[in-house]
Amino acid sequence: MATAFDVVLKAIEERRDDIAQALISGAAKDYPEYKFMTGEIQGLSRAHAFITDLVRKLEQSEDE
Repeated sequence: MATAFDVVLKAIEERRDDIAQALISGAAKDYPEYKFMTGEIQGLSRAHAFITDLVRKLEQSEDE
């Protein structure tokens, strides 16, 4: 059964992949939009890392 963390992580991954695909296909109409899109990918990646770290810490605390 998927946890809330799994659902959020999957949504982050899908959004990050969608933006990356858009960048690859040249969807950014100008440099400011390109910078915005890459910034969004960075933010999503950080959020993903924070949540993954939190899940790991919660699992460790359950084992203790």
